[in-house]
Amino acid sequence: MPPPDRTSYGPEQAMARDIEPLNRLFSEAFTDRYGRDGLVGVRVPHLSPLVWRYALEDAGPGAMLWRDAEGALTAFNMVHRSGTEGWMGPLAVRPDRQADGLGSTMVRAGVEWLKGQGARTIGLETMPRTVENIGFYSRLGFRPEHLTITLVREVGRGGAAGELLSQSPHEVESRITECRQLTERLMPGVDYTRELVLTRELRLGDTSMVREGSELIGFALWHSTPLAAGRPRDELRVLKVAARDVDALALVIAAVDGAAREERLRRVSLRCQTAYAEAYAMLIASGFRVHWTDLRMTWGEYREPIAEPGVVMSNWEI
Repeated sequence: MPPPDRTSYGPEQAMARDIEPLNRLFSEAFTDRYGRDGLVGVRVPHLSPLVWRYALEDAGPGAMLWRDAEGALTAFNMVHRSGTEGWMGPLAVRPDRQADGLGSTMVRAGVEWLKGQGARTIGLETMPRTVENIGFYSRLGFRPEHLTITLVREVGRGGAAGELLSQSPHEVESRITECRQLTERLMPGVDYTRELVLTRELRLGDTSMVREGSELIGFALWHSTPLAAGRPRDELRVLKVAARDVDALALVIAAVDGAAREERLRRVSLRCQTAYAEAYAMLIASGFRVHWTDLRMTWGEYREPIAEPGVVMSNWEI
């Protein structure tokens, strides 16, 4: 009897019809990964289909998947580009195909696609304790940078939500333009317009905006839709932040806290890049606590710039 065909075919662009198999592979692969890291008994839940839709539409042609000879999903890599900022996540290989070299193939495919799209930053994140993954990405040309620390805080009692992108429908386009212009000033080439638009269209959340007079000095794009399927709606997750300086960031976080309160959510979470040491210290001093850590890695010379004295934080997860 001939050996089974272990060839994987791809990449092809993932579509909405692929969400269910993507969810199964995501859960299986990351549950297996946690188990091999000693977190036995941890079961990674399926993500909300709406969150997957956001990821697929945000990635567009960068939403890559591979199939086996029978057409079943074997691997995927969600490759995102926000102007010149490029990153990969999530990405996973089916546990029974992880010795086939497919992981290297799909990461290299993501790197080449981002290079072809004009990205000047190419990166991903992995768990700091997972030395196997760190070594794997390092052999492919990625280098460790700073930590991304997930911070959480219970919603406070006072303060208003302030200005929201969605509150004046006839001004949405001009407000998105203001957000793009602020990001460009702080981090030339980076553009979160697509994420702002998709969040509004899919009704995943909103964007809190802070002004000094008429000038926009900061904004935060956030989602309130539960990340995991079947979970209660209790957390506001900040995905993108741009602020003129740390003082402006404090005002943005206060506005986000007010929005969470009006949404009747219990807590706010923010993935803080520790390259912004002063911003991190401010967030800890304001009551945020450390919940999780990820190691940010970038490929070759395609490193992530820092916006000092401004602050630009980008969530490299969905």
